[in-house]
Parts: sequence; structure tokens; C-alpha cells
Amino acid sequence: MAQPTVARQAALEAMARFREGELGDRALDLATQGMEPRERAWTQELVYGTFRLRGRIDHVLNGFARDGIESLDPDVLDVLRLGAYQLLEMGSVPPYAAVSQSVELVRMAGQPRAAGLVNGILQNMQRRPNFRFPDFGADPAASLETWGSHPRWLVERWIDRWGAEAARALTEADNLRPELYIRPVGVTVHEARARLGEAEIASEAVDFAPDSLRIPAPATAAQALATVPAVVQDPAAALVVRYAAVPEGADVIDLCAAPGGKALGLAGRAGRVAAADLSARRMRRVRENAVRVGWGDRVGAVVADGRHPPFREVDAVLLDAPCTGTGTFRRHPDGRWRVTPEDLQSLARLQDELLAAAAGLVRPGGLLVYSTCSLEPEENELRIERFLADRPGWAMEPAAGAVDASLLDEAGRLCVLPQRQGVDGAFAARLRRAP
Repeated sequence: MAQPTVARQAALEAMARFREGELGDRALDLATQGMEPRERAWTQELVYGTFRLRGRIDHVLNGFARDGIESLDPDVLDVLRLGAYQLLEMGSVPPYAAVSQSVELVRMAGQPRAAGLVNGILQNMQRRPNFRFPDFGADPAASLETWGSHPRWLVERWIDRWGAEAARALTEADNLRPELYIRPVGVTVHEARARLGEAEIASEAVDFAPDSLRIPAPATAAQALATVPAVVQDPAAALVVRYAAVPEGADVIDLCAAPGGKALGLAGRAGRVAAADLSARRMRRVRENAVRVGWGDRVGAVVADGRHPPFREVDAVLLDAPCTGTGTFRRHPDGRWRVTPEDLQSLARLQDELLAAAAGLVRPGGLLVYSTCSLEPEENELRIERFLADRPGWAMEPAAGAVDASLLDEAGRLCVLPQRQGVDGAFAARLRRAP
């Protein structure tokens, strides 16, 4: 039998690293070091696709696993998930190759006794492809958990909040492959489009996000960034910067800055931006990006804990707080399987601590902008309501005309939703400290 391909071995390694606690993109980076770009791209499609459709895949596998997939060894289950995704979604992979390679992969993983099980389940999937899923009309939560491929506790929350149809639209939006967007830095969007056109790279404006450009396939991020000074950034993140509307020439702190796209966006108006984050590795990336786009003198990088920031008072602070990331499941499909209900409570406590620290850095009359890429009220509206209730010297102050009014809620907070705008989710609140 043929040995598993290097790409499949890397995919299984990435899945194991994810189970051990690594974020999906970091797990993939570590598992694919030294691989050729085309091979790495194939591995990424397999890994991210398996994360994206894991709920659907698990439902199908459960129909063929005698004792249910919960009884399987984690390595065996990962092999089955990867094999099932190849059968269901990767039309370029011959079914015999998906099955035989999975059998060899489980042997390589130290589970030779499971080879027959893997072969049998995947062969049965191939022979009997008419899989049944719960009916959406009869049981929306079960349908969105399985066909929609999201954890049950999350879809139940979304159904309660928005209704079944909107929750279905959200899961469908999450299950699309993410598109490539860039934010030009130091040049106008018009000029960036002209330069891209000269390099025969197509680009499209984003009507509700004037600072963003969509780069259609087959162009890559590397090609776009080699043509114009820019960062890869979803329009939702670019809208947070536009919504912040920091004053021209202001001194600004970006308290949880990595990977740095918002800090660079702020630097377009600010006099200087101090970008801080707890991770030295990620702050090196912030610094590299600032130098790459020619703004190394505008953005300073500091390794610091946002709860204990080593800064004096400034004109404006952006706190892009750590969160569950429920608005970015299209771009980070592993996130839906990592986040738990308990995370909402623990992250809310951290967000309150960071807000208190950030508020202490804002001079009288200055601005504090709080943002997340979460869709959950516990991390967004409730945090701001609590902050304002405890601090009578602060008030909401959205900047008139900074973003389209359709993107604001009744209190003037930025609310970008994947099921409405077709991009990542984002929340932001712009607060003014009394003079």
C-alpha cells in the first residue's frame, strides 16, 4: 500500500495540534513548515474544510459507526473526518484514494487495528451517499447543528436571539469560504486600484466599507501586497477603525494590537500609535507589517499586558478585546469547536478588567473605543452598559457620518453581522470621557 501523502500527514498533525490547544491557523502553520505552496494550499483546504463542516461530517459518520463516533480514539476520528471531507467535498480526489490513503494514515498514526474500521466506514459512505439530516422546519436547532455544522449551544442562542431563519442565514454565511480583502495603507483606495490594475490584479470596491478592496481569485494576498502598501484585513475590522474616527494628529494606544491591521489603520489619522500586545511573537509581526508599508515611524510596538499598561494618558485608546470570535467563524472555522459557554463568563471578566485599564489611559475629554469580533451580547452591549453604569463621567459618542447609519444600532454602536453584510462580524462602541 502507498504511504500517506505528505499533505495528508500534515493535515492529521494539524488536527492533533488543534486538539492539544493550538489555534487552527497556528496548528496549520506548524504542520506545514517547509512544504511547497501548492501542497500547503491543498492541506489548508482539507484542514479548514474539515473544521468548517465537522458537524455535518460527524452526523454522517455517526450513521455508519456502530457505537457512535464518541467511542472512537481521537486520532481515528480525525482520520475519518479528513477522509469523509475528501469524499464529500473534494471532487478532485478519487474516492479510492480518499479511502486507501485514510487507511494508511490511521496505521501511520499508530492505530493499525482501526484500519478495517476506517476502510469499512468510508467505503459504506461511498456506496450509500443518500444521507439524512434533521428537518429544519421540525427541529431548527438539530438541523443547524448537523447540516449547518455549528455547536448546538450556539445555534440555540442565535435562534432565541434572532429567530430560526436568521440563525440559518448566519450558519450558511459561516460555511462559505472566506474572500480575500485588503486595506490600502498610505495610499487612497482609488490609487491602490489603479496600481493593482496596472499589475493585472482585479479588485472590487466594498460599498459599505470605503477603506476596503476585495481581491478576487486567482490573485493571492502575496501578489496584492507586493503591488500596493496594504494589509490583509476583513472589511468588518476596517469599519472599526473608520467608526473610531480618532482626531487628526492624536496620540493613540491600541491596547490589544496584534496582528496590527487596526493600528496601521489608526495611524492614517493619528500622529503616532503605540501598539501593545502580550505576545512578543505577534508583536514582531506588527512591527514587520509597519515597516513593510513604510510606517515604522508612526507605529511603535510594545510587549505589554493590557490589564497593566505602561503608558501615560493619551487622546484616544482602542481596546480590541480578546473574545470568543463568534463573528469570524468563516475565516477561523476551528473557532466554533473551541469556544465553550464558560468562555463567555471568563472572557467577560477579562474584558471588564481591560476596559478599566484602558479607561485609565484616556485623558479628560478623550476617546475610548471598545471593539470585538464577537456576536454575543455578554461580550458587547452588556460590557458597555456595565462600564457606563459604573462611570458617570463617560458617555456614548458615535462620530456623525463615520460609517453608514445602517451599520449602527439604536445606541450608535457599530454592529456588523455576517448574515447581513456577508463579511466578518464586528462590534464597537465609541465612548467619550468628560472634560
